[in-house]
Amino acid sequence: MFSDVEVKMKKRNKLLFSRDSLCLQELKQLIQLQNHRTLVMWAFDCAKFPLDQFEAKYPDEQRPRTCLERCEEWARGEIKMPIAKRAILDSHAVAKEMDDIEYGTLCQAIGHAGATVHVETHALGLPIYELTSIVNKYGNDHFHGPVSEKINDYYTRLLYWQETTDKLELSWAGFLLDDTKPNKERLWNEKR
Repeated sequence: MFSDVEVKMKKRNKLLFSRDSLCLQELKQLIQLQNHRTLVMWAFDCAKFPLDQFEAKYPDEQRPRTCLERCEEWARGEIKMPIAKRAILDSHAVAKEMDDIEYGTLCQAIGHAGATVHVETHALGLPIYELTSIVNKYGNDHFHGPVSEKINDYYTRLLYWQETTDKLELSWAGFLLDDTKPNKERLWNEKR
C-alpha cells in the first residue's frame, strides 16, 4: 500500500505522496464525486488538526491561521479572491522560510485546504502534504499506522460532509452555489 511512498523516501524526495499514491486512490475517487461546497467544508475541517499542531510549536506565526480565515471569508462571499490568494501564498511562504520539513509541510497542507475554495483539485493537496509531515514525524519504520489512520479519518470526514454540508444552510459565494460545473478533480483524472 505504501510501496510508492517508500520509493520516494529512498530517493529522498521532499514530497512523499501524490495523486497517484496507491494509498490515496479511494479517497481521490470519493473526492471526485463531491460538489465544490462539500470539498471546501471537508478541507476546512481537516485543516484544523495541522493548524493546531503547527501553532503548538510556532504560536507566534499567524499566516497559516490567517489563510484559513481569509479563505472561509472568501467561501462565504465576504471578500474577493485576491485577498484570499495573498493569504494562501503567505501560508506557503512560511514553509519556504523555515528549516523544518515536518511543520513546513503542515503549512503547505493548510494552504491547499484554503485553496480548495478556488478549485477542487487543491483538496488532495491537504492529504498529500499532511501525510508527508506524518512520515517525517514518525520516520521510515513507524509511519504506516499513523498514515493509515489519517487516511481513514479523511475518508470518514468526507462522508460526513457529503451528508451534512447542504443541510447547514450556510452563506456561500455565488461561484460555490453553481452545481452545473463539473468537479475539476474528476475532469483532471479523466484527461490523464
